[in-house]
Amino acid sequence: MPWLTAPPAVAQTETQQPLTIATKDYPPLSTPEGTGMLDRLLREAFRRIGREVRFQMLPSQRALSDADAGVVDGDNNRVAGLEAKYQNLVRLDVENMVWEFAAFTKGDGIAVRSWGDLSGHTVGYIIGWKILEEKVRTSKVVRAVSGRQLLALLDAGRMDVAIYESHGGRELIKELGLKGIRMQQPFLAREKMYLYLNRKHAALVHPLEEALRSMRRDGTYDLIFSDSRPN
Repeated sequence: MPWLTAPPAVAQTETQQPLTIATKDYPPLSTPEGTGMLDRLLREAFRRIGREVRFQMLPSQRALSDADAGVVDGDNNRVAGLEAKYQNLVRLDVENMVWEFAAFTKGDGIAVRSWGDLSGHTVGYIIGWKILEEKVRTSKVVRAVSGRQLLALLDAGRMDVAIYESHGGRELIKELGLKGIRMQQPFLAREKMYLYLNRKHAALVHPLEEALRSMRRDGTYDLIFSDSRPN
């Protein structure tokens, strides 16, 4: 299988302790057991450069702050540009995946086809999702700590629109048995998502970029993601 190939040699410039990467994601992307698509992707990328990695599930804003402070070694799956504010973070130039940000509504009374359609509605999203803090322009905002809470609040009528990522939204609708909640099309945005490392691990950035490229070339990337893509 592709991931059984030997990892390339990497200069031993750091102590070889496992790195801890914060994750704020959810099935099928991340799981507490570390078996999600992104967990497997990063574990293999780090293996190819001769390093071990473990994951720590944290709330979104705390994950970013802890990575910047060096409490954890990095933060996974973030939009580009955060290094301008969080100056202790270094971003890989090769993305993990593309996120599809979607509007979820209950019933058929609201049509959301663009960011402008959110005006006048109560809109919910996850605390610490920076792109949504920038894009959502309405005076009525409900901030949730998790996707599970977000969609439960939508189901309870506490908001008109929930903005969430498509993979996780579909998974939670099934898991929670929610009726009448639908994901609207088209997606509000499609954004490349990246791994950020604390700058003390900057020497690992280029080797990890090449590891991710090699995973695309040899088919490992497609194998990992095809295992868990929703229908």
